[in-house]
Amino acid sequence: MTVGSGVLLVLLSLSGALRAHNGDLTARETCKAGFSEEDYTALISQNILEGEKVLKVKFSSCLGTKGTHYETDSMDFKVGADGTVFATRELQIPSEQVAFTVTAWDRQTAERWDAAVRLLVAQTSPTRSGHKETSIQVQALQQRVPGPRSLPVSQWDPSPTLPSPGEKGKKSAPLDPVQPPNDTLLPWPQHQSSNGLRRQKRDWVIPPINVPENSRGPFPQQLVRIRSDKDSDIPIRYSITGVGADQPPVEVFSIDSMSGRMYVTRPMDREERASYHLRAHAVDMNGNKVENPIDLYIYVIDMNDNRPEFLSQLYNGSVDEGSRPGTYVMTVTASDADDGTTANGMVRYRIVTQTPQSPSQNMFTINSETGDIVTVAAGLDREKVQQYTVIVQATDMEGNLNYGLSNTATAIITVTDVNDNPPEFTASTYAGEVPENRVEMVVANLTVMDRDQPHSPNWNAVYRIISGDPSGHFSVRTDPVTNEGMVTVVKAVDYELNRAFMLTVMVSNQAPLASGIQMSFQSTAGVTISVMDINEAPYFPSNHKLIRLEEGVPTGTVLTTFLAVDPDRFMQQAVRYSKLSDPANWLHINATNGQISTAAVLDRESPYIRNNVYEATFLAADNGIPPASGTGTLQIYLIDINDNAPELLPREAQICEKPSLNAINITAADADVDPNIGPYVFELPFVPASVRKNWTITRLNGDYAQLSLRVLYLEAGVYDVPIVVTDSGNPPLSNTSIIKVKVCPCDENGDCTTMGAVAAAGLGTGAIVAILICIIVLLTMVLLFVVWMRRREKERHTKQLLIDPEDDVRDNILKYDEEGGGEEDQDYDLSQLQQPEAMEHVLSKAPGVRRVDERPVGAEPQYPARPVVPHPGDIGDFISEGLRAADNDPTAPPYDSLLVFDYEGSGSTAGSVSSLDSSSSGDQDYEYLNDWGPRFRKLADMYGGGQED
Repeated sequence: MTVGSGVLLVLLSLSGALRAHNGDLTARETCKAGFSEEDYTALISQNILEGEKVLKVKFSSCLGTKGTHYETDSMDFKVGADGTVFATRELQIPSEQVAFTVTAWDRQTAERWDAAVRLLVAQTSPTRSGHKETSIQVQALQQRVPGPRSLPVSQWDPSPTLPSPGEKGKKSAPLDPVQPPNDTLLPWPQHQSSNGLRRQKRDWVIPPINVPENSRGPFPQQLVRIRSDKDSDIPIRYSITGVGADQPPVEVFSIDSMSGRMYVTRPMDREERASYHLRAHAVDMNGNKVENPIDLYIYVIDMNDNRPEFLSQLYNGSVDEGSRPGTYVMTVTASDADDGTTANGMVRYRIVTQTPQSPSQNMFTINSETGDIVTVAAGLDREKVQQYTVIVQATDMEGNLNYGLSNTATAIITVTDVNDNPPEFTASTYAGEVPENRVEMVVANLTVMDRDQPHSPNWNAVYRIISGDPSGHFSVRTDPVTNEGMVTVVKAVDYELNRAFMLTVMVSNQAPLASGIQMSFQSTAGVTISVMDINEAPYFPSNHKLIRLEEGVPTGTVLTTFLAVDPDRFMQQAVRYSKLSDPANWLHINATNGQISTAAVLDRESPYIRNNVYEATFLAADNGIPPASGTGTLQIYLIDINDNAPELLPREAQICEKPSLNAINITAADADVDPNIGPYVFELPFVPASVRKNWTITRLNGDYAQLSLRVLYLEAGVYDVPIVVTDSGNPPLSNTSIIKVKVCPCDENGDCTTMGAVAAAGLGTGAIVAILICIIVLLTMVLLFVVWMRRREKERHTKQLLIDPEDDVRDNILKYDEEGGGEEDQDYDLSQLQQPEAMEHVLSKAPGVRRVDERPVGAEPQYPARPVVPHPGDIGDFISEGLRAADNDPTAPPYDSLLVFDYEGSGSTAGSVSSLDSSSSGDQDYEYLNDWGPRFRKLADMYGGGQED
């Protein structure tokens, strides 16, 4: 093969095993596992893509290939499950050959077989036209295979004229006398005639075809010619398949089906697609496959047609102030779409400008290959320059400004603050004052100055009192806004103990100072705090004072002295005492010396006593300005004495009139406490004698006894039985109590019968009968009242059926809904209309001047008299007679009853609302109607308006 105008690498790889002609056509009688060859050799180009196939090894296993696994001792090449050797990554072969070993091992039997693989790099030499011409190197290795003796490749492949190892570098002989020898590929091996040996068919690895991108044509541009050695015997049609041919993007490459010339149809773009993998096919005119498909690899050669592009046009970084030269700042990154393995895609960086140029114009430098920006000079100071703007340029062609393409980006470098400035007080001494007994009060503000970044840990101040406050009365807090120190009282101070404090305060930052920075002598200051004396309230040292005494002490007895202390030792003040709380008003206190005495007898059994203790509260006040007072509580524990006689319980009981097993259990209650209570002694008095004759007491224990009948029968009734109860106090107290005992007849169970209980209550048979008669009479009266109420309700219901209350016009004023007139229309008095005879100005008029529409003054016998008590049946007759009389009375006004007319607005289409006729009213004065209210004022306007028209 020869190369035309383009650069073409042709790699021919002999990858099949040589076998005897007859031995490979039939199955072998015995099975022997192993590689088909001991050594495999192939020609490759210097640049290999990832996944590119270089050759194929064949391994025969008696158990099949299912359990066969391949390995290599090379990291750059691997073997697939079908024996294909491919590159694991993009490679650039630096030497003339690569050698490694392929191992096949059976997973079931653990047997291993090895084969050697050598990959030879094709050499190129310049031609006179300036292009590179690829020399074809073919090395035929004689293989040892079972069967007939292996033949050299030159004996069974005479068709192509290939250079021998001694003729390396010479041009190949013409492959086809009718085609140019520099663009023809014979990828399919040739065969011997039928009377000779027929060589075994093996696949060749075709070298990749290189096409430069951005070619200007003309298109289509021929790349290579493919032909088979069988085209001399039969007509052959060629075709290509794959991405770029019949798969998207389609028709990038085309082939002349008859001549086998392959073309590229348009300019290539390596950044769009860097390589193409096609397959060439050869079939006869009937579509029958003549040769096996062969792989074609087409690589697009990169051109420098893309500028470097930064990942961002603006980068932000930071560096601490005071950093040493060589401190890392940030990294800028630019990418170039061109081939990174060539100079077209190799980007280099440099700094174009730096702003500001202080303290030096070259404060930073950049690694030309990695883009790392580092400091190159000392002197970074945030307090002088807080930010730098750096313009970075990226250039391909390894930074060659003459040939490379460039682009720029901006890097903003912020100088971050470090604590290199200690805080300093603005004054050496501060002063303040505080009233005694006050807490959470700011007494002084300490101001500091710090040149570090505000509101950062390097600026935030922390104050600490280092001396002058051993008791911890003060604390210095930091104002988060102003950074000032606020000296605050956290523990009350006492003027009588400390009149002034001399504090020493130190200030620092939240963050420690930077290395090499020392604290300033101005970081400490003195604070003088004066304590102001105020009038403090007196207090009782023994507050809740407890004393013990017996109850019943006489009035005027001195109990104790309850003194208060005034803490103001430097003020001449007097303390006076008074009672604040004395619930029983038993005590008195001397206002001058605090002596407490009794004002009444103290009684332990009083309701003001709780758990034998009586409490009183007293007030001690001084005469300071302003006055101050304190309180104290006195607790008096009263010891019980036997001053309460026992009381008999219960006070009432009942018993059967005949002696039986039942008796009355009695006990006693004493307001005193032990030992002034039980055991009790229960006795019957000797007077009257009937008590001891009829009753007896049996002692049960110290607190209980039983009262029972002594006689065999006692008449039913209520008996007052006196019993004397004595306690165990010293001296003992006795009390005679009366118990009312009801004696009644009992049933067989010993319970009082009902009649017996009544009889026992003292009521005779006559009284019981009288009570029953009264109950019957009361029930009869209630029943009669209910019947009367129901009858009355029935009559009322019947009356409602005859006359609707809303239609009953007797003694009623009909109120129609108002539709006009406004609020002023509500101001009228109907009492004058209901009794017009009471109007003196009408009655006093002479008969000759009375208006015809006024109501007659005299008697009108022609109208029926309305009965005083109306009957529901005569209402219709009454209305009819009244209407007839009004129609026949020529002197009657147009109103047959009191009517209220509502004004419905002007422009009404309705006619006259009554028999009134304004045209027949005559010349009369209607002004008096204005005095009757808004409704009649409207009538006056109607009649009066007619006169003006």
